[in-house]
Amino acid sequence: MKALLYITLATGMVLTACHTPAKEPGKAQPSGTAATVADSANGVYPEITFEKESHNFGDVVAGEVLEYSFKFTNTGKRDLVISKAEASCGCTVPEWPKEPIKPGESRYMKVKFDSKGRPEGYTEKEIFVHANTNPAMISGPRIQCNIVRK
Repeated sequence: MKALLYITLATGMVLTACHTPAKEPGKAQPSGTAATVADSANGVYPEITFEKESHNFGDVVAGEVLEYSFKFTNTGKRDLVISKAEASCGCTVPEWPKEPIKPGESRYMKVKFDSKGRPEGYTEKEIFVHANTNPAMISGPRIQCNIVRK
């Protein structure tokens, strides 16, 4: 009987501890500015468009470090802010602009690929871009190459 009482009390505590207050209809939440909330509600987002979706380095001697800069444009109607870019593998490191990019403006995302320790043969690495777009994470450009031994 005591065990049942303790289980009931514990369940009640868990349920009330996880409760979050309901959002009031029409009231902006504190996660952004009024303009951001209004633009998002109207479906107005920045959009990132890469000029080239992939780059193939061709044959690469194992151990080489390669880099390529992908040009992209904000084709949306709001400033684009990239919060993070990451690759499908630690051997590939993207660098992206940290400042907001106005609609119509273009920038570059530099991608470095280190072939040291990579297996021989074809390889492809993809970049994932996290930004204030919709959806918030997009599949970005890819690099490819064929790793060969000397």
